[in-house]
Amino acid sequence: MVAAARFYGLSVKTCVPYDPESKGGSEATVRVAKADLVPTAANLLDDYENFAELDVACEAFCEQINARPHRVTRRAPVEMLAEEASRLHPLPEVPYTVAFGVTRTVGLTTAMVAFEGGSYSAPHRLAGEQVWVRAHGEDVIVVQVGPDGPVEVARHLRTTPGNPRLDDSHFEPRVGDPLNRSPKAATGADAEFLALGAGAASWLVEAGETGATRVRSKMARAVALAKIIGGERVDWALGHAAVMGRFADGDLESILDHRATAEAGGSLRASEDHSLQGGTKRWDGFGR
Repeated sequence: MVAAARFYGLSVKTCVPYDPESKGGSEATVRVAKADLVPTAANLLDDYENFAELDVACEAFCEQINARPHRVTRRAPVEMLAEEASRLHPLPEVPYTVAFGVTRTVGLTTAMVAFEGGSYSAPHRLAGEQVWVRAHGEDVIVVQVGPDGPVEVARHLRTTPGNPRLDDSHFEPRVGDPLNRSPKAATGADAEFLALGAGAASWLVEAGETGATRVRSKMARAVALAKIIGGERVDWALGHAAVMGRFADGDLESILDHRATAEAGGSLRASEDHSLQGGTKRWDGFGR
């Protein structure tokens, strides 16, 4: 009984001894059957030649007692059943869902389901969807109940906590190089910054790899400058800042000023008085 209950996802609840509320209904049914259908002094082989005759006797007995007024409601059960029938609904056409196990939600990012301490993969197309999981012997079976009925979507061998079971076919093929990914906008501010161009994307990648601080405030500053002097200039400066590792406060403005000086007739060449490399002034006071 315990094995069957586990297979179908049920819990066995034992009755409390001498507690009519927990088992009175079942005991009353047995008592009525003994008294009216199978008297203790009778022999079933003499009264009923086969099970079909016993079934007919049960039907006749039910018709008889259901026509009597009940002592509590003062009404015949057959009359009340006619009223209740209008509120009853037919059984579902698909099998009773408890046979599929317990419900689980497939992870949105990992496409995994948890069952009895273990983790098992499910097809990525079911991410965020509800599925049914049950154990059958040494297998763990995942079932989806869709418009066309229940369909088995995954089957794994049992595992232990910390050792997930994975099926490579359940996951989407990887697109692109995971070690050289392009940044994606998570907010409106991110999208506005990346819209400046390839230089902005390079700057964001390099800034993350070097551990630059206050990145979001510098991104907002770049967007503000683009509205004043143009996105092309700011994107160019961001690209050069990424190449030269210039991520400190004021570095973007310094590169833009340097370009403006060159366009006004100045020189981009390095000399004893001018260097293209970032200075070390920002390190003044370090450790003090």
